Amino acid sequence: MSKSVLIVGGGTAGWISAAYMARMLSADTPGGVSITLVESDEIGILGVGEGTFPIIRKTMGRIGLDESDLIRHADATFKQGIRFRNWKTNPADDPTDSYFHPFQVMSQHTDMDLLPYWLLGVAGDRPWAEVCTVQERVVDAMLAPKLITHPNYDAPLNYAYHFDAGKLAMVVRQRAEAMGVKRLVDTIDDVTLDENGAIASVTARVHGELKADLYIDCTGFRARLIGQAMGQEFTSYREQLFCNRAVTMQVPYERPDVPIPSCTYTTAQDAGWIWDIGLHARRGVGYVYSSDHCTDDEALATLQRYVGAAAQELPHRNLKFEAGFREVQWHKNCVGIGLSGGFVEPLEATGISFAEIAALILCNLFPWSGDYERSAQQFNAIMKKRFLHVIDFIKLHYYLSERTDTDFWRDNRADSSVSDYLVGKLEQWRHRPPTFLDIDAGVDIFDENSWQYILYGMGFKTDIGARAGALRFYDDARREFESIRRQSQNAMSAVPTHRDLVSEVVANGFRPKARARA
Repeated sequence: MSKSVLIVGGGTAGWISAAYMARMLSADTPGGVSITLVESDEIGILGVGEGTFPIIRKTMGRIGLDESDLIRHADATFKQGIRFRNWKTNPADDPTDSYFHPFQVMSQHTDMDLLPYWLLGVAGDRPWAEVCTVQERVVDAMLAPKLITHPNYDAPLNYAYHFDAGKLAMVVRQRAEAMGVKRLVDTIDDVTLDENGAIASVTARVHGELKADLYIDCTGFRARLIGQAMGQEFTSYREQLFCNRAVTMQVPYERPDVPIPSCTYTTAQDAGWIWDIGLHARRGVGYVYSSDHCTDDEALATLQRYVGAAAQELPHRNLKFEAGFREVQWHKNCVGIGLSGGFVEPLEATGISFAEIAALILCNLFPWSGDYERSAQQFNAIMKKRFLHVIDFIKLHYYLSERTDTDFWRDNRADSSVSDYLVGKLEQWRHRPPTFLDIDAGVDIFDENSWQYILYGMGFKTDIGARAGALRFYDDARREFESIRRQSQNAMSAVPTHRDLVSEVVANGFRPKARARA
């Protein structure tokens, strides 16, 4: 017996969920799931962030969206990691303080575990992210991660995207509709529950009563279904992650040939941090801050100083959010995906990743036989762990800071603002680095490599002196570090500038080389 799904709310979360479910649950095939998305033309797309994590490539590839179309129509550019500025030390003491979180990992360049040898000083005083991958040098030179001849979503360097959030939703919507998703433009005025507390129907202003077997809430922070109608409470983690506001601007380039960075820049401020993202013809810039440590007017002034004289003529937008999530995101026949399920903060661009992951898990746990309860229990347990682990990962950036110049940074360094789990891990990592043993592959968005990049970028010290005598391959390690350095030089001469590749894709699309026949 066929099943029906009603998604309430569009935006990136709604349309990614619709497209992914349409592809995986055969919405365009008899016997597949019928999917309807209803979105209001009265409610705008929030679009807090314009960045993603590398799993977006697998999602876009799986739904069949051509990468050239994504770059053309969503103003997408390549993101190879995040550059952190002024996070570690007081800017007055060291204005050049900076480190990089690349998406590339050491194992993509060598089979040898080089981290113990780096910790023992074999690579000198060069940063871990620089010596274990080629990506930092490529990014600093504003180069692309691939060539025009590489296939869709494939490259020698790992990457994600920056994009215009509204345009991305439109591109994915077109793909979803092509796969059989039905779109209704309407506003939901009422939600009716049955005697067991499940959703019986929703009432739309124009189309009247709408019914489905499963309802997906993509209504953003309003959480119209899972929160307002079904009463599933939101748990705040504001005591750990203080930022709860953002003020944003769209900043045109000074000239059309300005180099486009292929990473996100995040620059720490007195009460938060500023993101700076390069798209085709503009930058997306925003100040994420804590309202307990900064007024809205002060935040706007900080952002305007960062942007410069041009900011005085540019409109700005204020956003509010709360770090946290609903511990029950799937209740009865309703699933909250995207901001309705939870949100951490824009740092490390996990917002869209959570929507992608939720859609993937939902497809695997889809209640074909009507067993909603067990599917919901497993879904909620996985999503809770994911949120908790991401909250710890984001908190790591703040807690390890040596900054003491403002109350915001002093408060973030307080032990009372950190989970017991994170404290325990840091104690372990004082004498051994993070490894795969610290990662739950079925839950964690960030693997041990990402934890290492942040730990050692922030100056964390792991003392493995007791193990030094058991390490036998010092000369091999030196050769491998030198090999990666040479690979960096080769990569820099092999790939085009970021802007040149984007411009070529927009004009002509990717032109993958034909695979040689055996």
